[in-house]
Amino acid sequence: MSSKAKIFLASLTVAVVAACVTINVYFPEAAAERAADRFIQDVLGEAPNPDNGDTDANDDSVNGNSAQMDSGLVNAAASLLARAGGVFISSAHAASPDINIDTPQIQSIKDRMAARHREHLAGWYDEGVIGFTRNGLVEIRDRSAVPLAERRNLERLVSEENSDRNAVYREIAVANNHPEWESDVRETFARQWVSNARSGWYYQDSGGNWQQK
Repeated sequence: MSSKAKIFLASLTVAVVAACVTINVYFPEAAAERAADRFIQDVLGEAPNPDNGDTDANDDSVNGNSAQMDSGLVNAAASLLARAGGVFISSAHAASPDINIDTPQIQSIKDRMAARHREHLAGWYDEGVIGFTRNGLVEIRDRSAVPLAERRNLERLVSEENSDRNAVYREIAVANNHPEWESDVRETFARQWVSNARSGWYYQDSGGNWQQK
């Protein structure tokens, strides 16, 4: 094989490895936001927001003049791509633009959260007693507005809600074969809880200060 062919194959190998690594670490933020909106709207019982339909498409191609390649280069390149094919397919599947939030575990958590919101928390949001924190949880912001007889029960409800939220962020990352995405999932949900909140509800800004939507 000529020296040019060897250089080409070496470059191709580096490109294949780099592409695989890039695919594996990519967090699909737009898809995560859509999934978060769907989950949150189910919990809050709100109508879905219009989908902006943002899509990203990347087309990668390698163009070469086959007439100038010797037969050894063609065969070697074909062999390398064939071996890499399985890696590309599995990696691309792991970084699919769709975020899976439909596992039984996630559905069970969502059902609990929806029932808790409907039966207990919605009224407290409306009264400004509780609000969304900047890290995707719920906090009591005005204990003085809660009668003593109800305060302990509200604290329990908030604790249960936060336990479920922490669990669902972890479960979504695991369900999509990327446990390391948990913090990204949490950050995405933190934004979307506020985005889907009703007018008048409270949330924390990036500095931890309470704001009213």
